[in-house]
Amino acid sequence: MSADSMKDASRRDFLLHAATAVGVAGAAAAAWPFIDSLNPAADTRALSSIEVDLAPIAVGMAITVKWRGKPVFIRHRTAAEIAAAESVEVDDLRDPQPDSARVTKPGWLILVGVCTHLGCVPLGQKPADPRGDFGGWFCPCHGSHYDTSGRIRKGPAPKNLEVPQYTFLTDTTVRIG
Repeated sequence: MSADSMKDASRRDFLLHAATAVGVAGAAAAAWPFIDSLNPAADTRALSSIEVDLAPIAVGMAITVKWRGKPVFIRHRTAAEIAAAESVEVDDLRDPQPDSARVTKPGWLILVGVCTHLGCVPLGQKPADPRGDFGGWFCPCHGSHYDTSGRIRKGPAPKNLEVPQYTFLTDTTVRIG
């Protein structure tokens, strides 16, 4: 090979590698907006966890907060509600789960307030709401009755009300999510 043909081959290799590098960089720059759009939106990330102050909730009261677009029921249970939840024979339940597996502190019950049958929001958060045959929640759409631990006791719902992941930060503050 002559010196000129070696020089041309070297120049051709350089141009090929440079063009490939520019092409790859251009493709990456063009693809980045699409890849970045797959990340969750800022408002969704903000709702991934919430902190709730429990101090104003008296024994026997319940509140509803919104988390990830779903209602979350927080009930400060009375001694009678706790006793009723703990006295249930777990083997008789459709979705067997002891009360102790559903709560961190017996006085506080935290549940996702969506019926497991068809996704309705059960009644029972307000004092005047019907609470069903077991003193918990009642879904009037198809007649599901939940007890004071959010367990399905009667009706078509297949599972207990979901318990979200939560952590007590202090005695009066809980983080859900």
